[in-house]
Amino acid sequence: MHLFVYSPLSTSARAHLQRQRPTDWTLTFGPDLAPEQQQAAFQMADVLLGNPPPAWFEAGTPPSLKFWQIDSAGFERYRKVDVAVPTANMGDFFAWPCAETMVGGLLALYRHLPELAVLQAEKKWVGGAFVRNRSGLLRGKRVVVLGAGAIGQALRKQLGGFDCLVQFLARTSPQAELHSKEDLLAALPETDIVINTLPGSADGFFSAELIAAMRPDSIYASVGRGNTTDEPALIAALQNQRLGGALLDVTATEPLPLDSPLWGLPNVLLTQHTGGGQAFEDESKVDVLLRNLENLRTGQPFENLVDLSRGY
Repeated sequence: MHLFVYSPLSTSARAHLQRQRPTDWTLTFGPDLAPEQQQAAFQMADVLLGNPPPAWFEAGTPPSLKFWQIDSAGFERYRKVDVAVPTANMGDFFAWPCAETMVGGLLALYRHLPELAVLQAEKKWVGGAFVRNRSGLLRGKRVVVLGAGAIGQALRKQLGGFDCLVQFLARTSPQAELHSKEDLLAALPETDIVINTLPGSADGFFSAELIAAMRPDSIYASVGRGNTTDEPALIAALQNQRLGGALLDVTATEPLPLDSPLWGLPNVLLTQHTGGGQAFEDESKVDVLLRNLENLRTGQPFENLVDLSRGY
């Protein structure tokens, strides 16, 4: 059996995979091949790990492919890919760290930690009056989370420790309190924080109309996909003090262009798409793959199966 690894795994994760793989499996690491060789090796795969270009599937699914392990939670780019084999993503692997990034960033904004970090770097002691009397509390805030998936569930648990009232927006989830754009518009004037966890399939969902409905002291946070936010409208609201601040793990273009106003806005915290990061991330992804390889061998159900055409 042949495993084609498209993912750029760390050296330690490669070694972990080499040690733990079934003994009758051979490995090919795509990043070690010349670009013109990679697609040919992909076509020889029995199992695929990683997120290759969707165009690679236009020539047809590799004839011997039995299982595809996507190494991310999102997979919107593959919605039009027709693959007639079981396909899995990383499920809730990134949910808890993404939620912690959001909670940590919100605390930083309310407690003005970015400003204090700059003052520390500049060795300036300005006294308590500069920050102390402007500091806010995360405690008791009214939060709307866009999406009721794994990240949203983790956020509800974590924000519960701060006595926050958390509502979900989701069209069909029974755990959601809000189910439509109209519901959201009605809720926004009474909301302190909006956290966007939406997938890329919700292109442009958080529109200028929704941004305009937010309270002028509220915070917008996003850890889903950058294309789900009307970024020019968000920037205009921040520049004109029609929003209290923004916490952005994702942006419409990444890396963020040097001329983007987001770099210089004092009420913006950019976490540079690091939200899902964690120690031994690559090794943990390999562990997910290894469990599914065992499921493939034994005929057991796979973890985190997805429907590419549905986007989840």
